Amino acid sequence: MIPVTKPYLPPRQNFEAYLESIWTRNWLTNNGPLVNELELELKRFLNLKHLLYTVNGTVALQLAIKTLKLQGEIITTPFSYVATTSSIVWEGCTPVFADIDSQTLNIDPRKIESAISPNTSAILATHCFGNPCDVEAIEAIAKKHDLKVVYDAAHCFGTEFKGESILKWGDISIISFHATKLFHTVEGGAIITQDPDLLKTMSYQRNFGHDGPEEFNGVGINGKNSEIHAAMGLCMLKEMPAIINKRREQCAYYDNILKGLKASKPRIHENSRTNCSYYPIILASEDLTLKMKAALENKEIYPRRYFYPALSSLDYVPQTKMPVCDDVARRLLCLPLYHDLS
Repeated sequence: MIPVTKPYLPPRQNFEAYLESIWTRNWLTNNGPLVNELELELKRFLNLKHLLYTVNGTVALQLAIKTLKLQGEIITTPFSYVATTSSIVWEGCTPVFADIDSQTLNIDPRKIESAISPNTSAILATHCFGNPCDVEAIEAIAKKHDLKVVYDAAHCFGTEFKGESILKWGDISIISFHATKLFHTVEGGAIITQDPDLLKTMSYQRNFGHDGPEEFNGVGINGKNSEIHAAMGLCMLKEMPAIINKRREQCAYYDNILKGLKASKPRIHENSRTNCSYYPIILASEDLTLKMKAALENKEIYPRRYFYPALSSLDYVPQTKMPVCDDVARRLLCLPLYHDLS
């Protein structure tokens, strides 16, 4: 069987060496030394000033919304994983969808401005499949209308724009370290900001608001992660150059053997370098997409319809027709891609 993805596992002896140190210290969670080491190494690897390791990317999104004190309406994309929308609703805000660009599959800046109302507090955009949004256009819109910007960069480990990490854009960016991601800690995520004051607030919120053992600084949740998860991250980080290079080779191989296929790929935003963490193709019709999916599954090859259906069709949001997104979501398949795929 060939699944759409499969987690990479580092050499077992490397992980077990970290486990030995955890057993020796008997320090499992609550900002342990491996969590601190992982945060430092991630900042070094990604060239970031500030980063907080979290229990997952969804909680990181919720922390971002809470920290920025967002209320009312948040303009967002209908083409993403459900957590992008559910986090907005979970935090008591209203998602307002703006349609996507048919070429990049990211939120279309031209559609954002027309969606702004007096109740709009922010833009929450996803770098879909690790392809950077038009961050400069979004920043200009946000400044013009005094809005905050949050990026769901769940797919973006190693993605760059103009030679810098895409995670540096927006008031806050979040990333996922779920087991299916290019870099993972089994479960995990991170929250990134350039603003040290926001970082300080989020560091309290991530740990129940604790400001020492007997003091609290505002309301918080349990958003921290464990030493065991950090150990996996430290093992993975050593492997990342090889993992990313292998993924680029696999995508180039797909490009070559599928040259004759009547399908398109998302256009990569100008001045960007993606991490090749997914291989999406867009076919001519939904009927053809379903036939191809069935034919592959008959051979025990399992592509996936990322992201179907559109988030604007969820039963807990205002039903909104998004013509471009609705069309693309019906015709897109992600083909299998993982490290040991031959």
